[in-house]
Amino acid sequence: MSATSFDLVVRNARVVTAADVFTCDIGVREGVITALGTGLAPGAREVDAQGRYVTPGGVDAHCHLDQPSPPPVRMADDFDTGTASAACGGTTTVIPFAAQEKGSSLRAAVEDYHRRAEGRAHVDYAFHLIVSDPTPKVLEEELPALIEEGYTSFKIYMTYDDLKLDDGQILDVLDVARRHGAMAMIHAENSDCIEWLTRRLQAAGKTAPRFHAHARPMLVEREATHRAISLSQLVDVPILIVHVSGKDAVEQIRWARGLGLSIFAETCPQYLFLTAEDLGLESPEDGYLGARCVCSPPPRDKSNQEVIWRGLADGTFTVFSSDHAPFRYDGEHGKKPGGQEVAFQHIPNGIPGLETRLPLLWSEGVLGGRITPQKFVELTATNPAKAYGLHPRKGTIAIGADADLVVWDERDVIVRNDMLHHDVDYTPYEGIALRAWPGLTLVGGDVVWDGRTFLPRRGAGRFLRCGMPTLLPARG
Repeated sequence: MSATSFDLVVRNARVVTAADVFTCDIGVREGVITALGTGLAPGAREVDAQGRYVTPGGVDAHCHLDQPSPPPVRMADDFDTGTASAACGGTTTVIPFAAQEKGSSLRAAVEDYHRRAEGRAHVDYAFHLIVSDPTPKVLEEELPALIEEGYTSFKIYMTYDDLKLDDGQILDVLDVARRHGAMAMIHAENSDCIEWLTRRLQAAGKTAPRFHAHARPMLVEREATHRAISLSQLVDVPILIVHVSGKDAVEQIRWARGLGLSIFAETCPQYLFLTAEDLGLESPEDGYLGARCVCSPPPRDKSNQEVIWRGLADGTFTVFSSDHAPFRYDGEHGKKPGGQEVAFQHIPNGIPGLETRLPLLWSEGVLGGRITPQKFVELTATNPAKAYGLHPRKGTIAIGADADLVVWDERDVIVRNDMLHHDVDYTPYEGIALRAWPGLTLVGGDVVWDGRTFLPRRGAGRFLRCGMPTLLPARG
């Protein structure tokens, strides 16, 4: 052996995987973990973790970066600022969406998204597809070919006029998923109910941001979740219900699993830390500020937060994602389209959360005694990597995995937007007191965040071809 057998050694790490917590050194060569043990030979670089927890780099499998929107709306984060923010929050792999425009091809969306990402990313990335126009050519040619090329997951919307599919179209897309082994994600809200409620609220002059929650009560999520489950049962294919917000949808998912159906579920920080009150209260002085927290489904109430926490602990939820959808509050391209305050139904949907996802869950989940460190890793790294065909290269600390690591510092942190690295002018989690923050983030063995300073590696992030999902055994 040479005097330095490793490019990097992380010493004295309290390593956390989805199964175990153990203390060892981590040896890295050429960006890959090549040894786990004690007393490893010297590395060209060394990090002493001093008994701190070391987790796999996070896999944020639901985030939106530089995704085209109808003018004048434009997302605040591209692949540069978005992945910088991810790295500083401990996320080392992101999977945003290449969105098909109705009337255009799915292949064109993928090619456009590669142009947007090329040379900009600081962390590794893959693409989901958004299927909004399932023409015969898309279903029979483009989608099967793209799955073969490493785009093995796609999202289906049951709401939003420019994205939604009807039930027959959903069945067609799910049939492609079944035949080719892909993972289908479903945004489950009943579009007709939302439209009906919105018309009546608007007629009554109830257009402030807080009425966004009135137009999307839990029953519209419950009905659509039940329908999505029924469609998947008809086709006999697993699905993943994204951004589940509360009790009604959770009950549908548990019911389906009781029947033996393969229904997976995702939730997000906004359903643990925000409520409908963050959209604005009755008093007029709240004005338009609630627009900052407009997302769909909307946040619910404190009792539903507890339901979501229990679901994270008991296995109801498979994945914990940010659903980062970055729109600035001020200016003409974000929450005030054209520089104007608009009725709730015209406020761009989404909130920022790439950088805060892991610290929020580690601090309040692990250190708060609600989930174990192993469950944290399962939800934020291992299961997303398995769901979207990136495991075991991503999502775990094991020999042969990429050396994507987070060393956690337990220290008091008050979340402030000016400490974050996204290009959004607010965070919905402003002022929340946390007890931990990533002290070190490594991507392929390279330090990109040292606990205080972001160390750019623009363009070093690699595009990842995804394999087949491995949450379930392969079908015969």
